[in-house]
Amino acid sequence: MKILAVADEENDALWNYFQPKMVKDVDLVVSCGDLDREYLDFLVTMVKKPLLYIKGNHDLSYLTNPPAGCFNIEDKIYDFNGVRFLGLGGSLRYKDGECMFTEEEMKKRIRKLRRALKVMGGFDVLVTHAPLRHYGDREDLPHKGFECFEELLNVYKPKYMLYGHVHERYGDFQREIEHPSGTTLINCCDKMDLEIEPIDYKHTYFSDRYQKKVWEQLM
Repeated sequence: MKILAVADEENDALWNYFQPKMVKDVDLVVSCGDLDREYLDFLVTMVKKPLLYIKGNHDLSYLTNPPAGCFNIEDKIYDFNGVRFLGLGGSLRYKDGECMFTEEEMKKRIRKLRRALKVMGGFDVLVTHAPLRHYGDREDLPHKGFECFEELLNVYKPKYMLYGHVHERYGDFQREIEHPSGTTLINCCDKMDLEIEPIDYKHTYFSDRYQKKVWEQLM
């Protein structure tokens, strides 16, 4: 499966100079936030493949006028052809705003996913806007990552974490980082192409006992 992941900055070649050959092998588009709604409308129309998205901290317009024809995976686990995508958008709260969260608020969102995680047996790709704390984030409050993502990766060991929020022009940019859990962290600012194989997750259903242990670790 080929995924086109996008975040933060509209790619000029994909928008103003679009050519079908650029996306001929793409199976799925994933947006990690802070992109013009019209850009997502354009991509889902021209690529002619499903588009999954979460909100960035600047995507307030999505609340009243969401991208047309796209799938919002905020606080959901979405199965696409055998690959499970978990969406947790927004950034660390640095001022009042609908798309920003404190560390505790993000933990609460994760707690609410307990049933879905059990039913789905975990997830394969974590889609966020903010990075993981100390992995590709910055020290200024608006661009710090969430600490609670750490245990989510350590327990469920997804193949990828796709995020944005930290732009390449900020300096010290890292496109890919290997996490000790085995998860590959990818900053999708602008665009990123990646391949992922479907996983037969029917054989990874977690028992009640294991789930209890997992949530004790997470919380």
